[in-house]
Amino acid sequence: MQSDLIYDIGLHRGEDTEFYLKKGFRVVAVEANPELCAEAREMFPGPLSDGRLTIVNKAIATAPGELTFFVNSKTEWGTLDPEWAARNQRLGAESHPITIEATTIGTILGQHGVPYFMKVDIEGFDMVALSGLAAVTERPKFVSIESDKDSLRAVRREISTFVDLGYDRFKLVPQGQVRRQVPPNPAREGLSVAHQFPEHASGCFGEEAPGEWVTADQAIEAYKKIFFTYAILGDDRVAPKWVQSLAWRMGMRCDWWDTHARRAN
Repeated sequence: MQSDLIYDIGLHRGEDTEFYLKKGFRVVAVEANPELCAEAREMFPGPLSDGRLTIVNKAIATAPGELTFFVNSKTEWGTLDPEWAARNQRLGAESHPITIEATTIGTILGQHGVPYFMKVDIEGFDMVALSGLAAVTERPKFVSIESDKDSLRAVRREISTFVDLGYDRFKLVPQGQVRRQVPPNPAREGLSVAHQFPEHASGCFGEEAPGEWVTADQAIEAYKKIFFTYAILGDDRVAPKWVQSLAWRMGMRCDWWDTHARRAN
């Protein structure tokens, strides 16, 4: 494991890569959308030239090859998953398909080394990236993924996969609260920096991620409560409209959540 290296799997517009670079880490950023990669090359010329940043314009999949990627009008919703593209269509966000090159997490690790932290947010394929760690014996100290929002059973599989990979402590972080996060000073990860997290950022990581570390069972119990909120306010809610309205008046909000995991050793 390289203690100064972070993987940003799902570069998007560099919201997280910018923070990691400020914290003094080297970054390997993976992004399927070629237009977003071009934007990032213009945004980070210095780190690219001095070798602190490597941009990989490929998708993460179970095997290398050419795949169809759905570029969405909301750039953060680009995905390889046709079902996610269909969901985005239902929510009013149009997609158009392009052909891109895919690689695997195992290949990326073989080329660039094992990172200290791996952030994953690739719209429906987070588990492909996480499961890819099974192909290697050395793994990141910390990993974060965007957790499933449709199925508690899927979240159970996510936690179980983490445990099988050697991760035994978890933090659940609501994405809607990331912009309120303040990096601690003194720092517990990398350099102490002042930073305002923009929309779509993943926020603090590792020991700086907000909240207390909990066990796998405690994480599942917390997600049970979150899925109760999804049932009332989610994209495919089952509660009637009046229940949704009441929940809004009570201050309940439906958010995406990230699961941060820490290895035992």
